[in-house]
Amino acid sequence: MSTSQKLIDRAELQRTRQARHAARRRVNRVALALALAAMAFGVFWLVWILWETLRLGLGGLSLALFTQSTPPPNEVGGLANALWGSLMMVLLATCVGTPVGVLAGVYLAEYGRRGWLAPVTRFVNDILLSAPSIVIGLFVYAVVVARFKSFSGWAGALALALIVIPVVIRTSENMLALVPASLREAAYALGAPKWKVITLVTLRAARAGVVTGVLLAVARISGETAPLLFTALNNQFWNADLSKPMASLPVTIFKFAMSPYENWQQLAWAAVLLITAAVLGLNILARLLARQR
Repeated sequence: MSTSQKLIDRAELQRTRQARHAARRRVNRVALALALAAMAFGVFWLVWILWETLRLGLGGLSLALFTQSTPPPNEVGGLANALWGSLMMVLLATCVGTPVGVLAGVYLAEYGRRGWLAPVTRFVNDILLSAPSIVIGLFVYAVVVARFKSFSGWAGALALALIVIPVVIRTSENMLALVPASLREAAYALGAPKWKVITLVTLRAARAGVVTGVLLAVARISGETAPLLFTALNNQFWNADLSKPMASLPVTIFKFAMSPYENWQQLAWAAVLLITAAVLGLNILARLLARQR
C-alpha cells in the first residue's frame, strides 16, 4: 500500500471518528436537556406546593392552634387534640416498629445468608413495603377494630407500626451489608462472640444509617390518613385514652379541608404546614446523618 493511500485511509478514519464524536455530543446534549427539563418540571411543582402551603398555612398559626381542641364550625379553636393524637400514635408506632425492624434487619444481614427463611422474609417485606397503606388499615380494622367493636388509638398505632417495620428492615439490612467484612473478621480474631460483634461493631458502624431509616419511616407515617380512618377514626375533643377514638392531624386535614367552613379550612392548611415542616425537618436530619456516616 502506497503512502498516499495510507494518508487517505487515515484521513477517512479521522473524519469517521469526528462524525461519531459529534453524534455522541448531540445525543449527550439532548439527554442532558431532557434530564434538566424533567428536573425543572419536578422542582416547579414542589416549589408551587411549598409556596401554597406557606401562603395558606401561615395565616392559621397562633397560640390557640397549640392550646385548644378542634372547634365547631365558625368558632375559634385549634389542633391540640389532633397534635396530641398524632404524636402519641406516631411515637408508639416508632417504639413498636423500630426494634422489630432492626432485629429483623440484623437477622437478614448477619444470620440469613443461608437457608430458606431469609429469602422468604425479604419477599414478604418487599410486599409490605409496596402495599398501599389503606390495605394495612383495612387489615387492622378487620383484626382489631371489628373484633373489639371499637375504634382506638392502639389500633391506629398498630397500623402505623406495620408501615414502619418494612422500611426499617430494608434500611437496617442495607446499612449492615455495607459494613466491611474486615471489621467483623478483626473482632472474631480477638475472640469476640457473634452477638458481641453485632452489637459493638457492626451496629455501631451502621448506626447513622439505621437511624436515618427510622427517621424516614417516621416521616412516612406522619402524613398517613387511610390507616387512621379505619382504626383511630377521629375525635373532636381532647382524649388521652388510647382505647378510644383519637384525633390525628392527617384525618383532621381530610375532614376540615373538604368542609364549607372558613375556620375549618384555615385550620386544615395550618395542619398541612405543620406536617410539611415536620417531614421536611426529618428528611433534612436524615440527610445530615447519612453524610456523617
